[in-house]
Amino acid sequence: MKNNCLLFLGIALSTLYGCATKQSDTPIQGTWELVSATATEKDSTYSTFDPKRKMIKILNPTHFAFLNHDISGQNDSSATRFSAGGGKYTFTDSTYTEYLDYYSDKAWENNKFEFVVKLSGDTLVQKGVEKVEKLGIDRVIVETYKRVTN
Repeated sequence: MKNNCLLFLGIALSTLYGCATKQSDTPIQGTWELVSATATEKDSTYSTFDPKRKMIKILNPTHFAFLNHDISGQNDSSATRFSAGGGKYTFTDSTYTEYLDYYSDKAWENNKFEFVVKLSGDTLVQKGVEKVEKLGIDRVIVETYKRVTN
């Protein structure tokens, strides 16, 4: 009986380890820097990328976080100096879904955003709908990131 329990425990731990290893092998994990971004509303597409700002996205096995700050060096008090957000995510096949639990602007919190992700070398492109009803936001966004390697 004791040997059966030990065998069962060993199998259970191996299974859990295998699941954890599989999750940690997600190819989108790492640190990514935003290099391009567009939004499309109705028939209008425009750039939302600001070269005076730097944004990184960090993905671990279960959560994401993004940090966005001003790098212009100007002391303009009207500029948003820093914003950040994060939460849990899922990634299945090419579908990446963010569950935004935390954000500098509380009106964005508790929303789900689903994207199709394409990976090519050190480039990640995510495309999906960004919709926040209480803010009247409903647009398709495309964001391109480069993997941060240092």
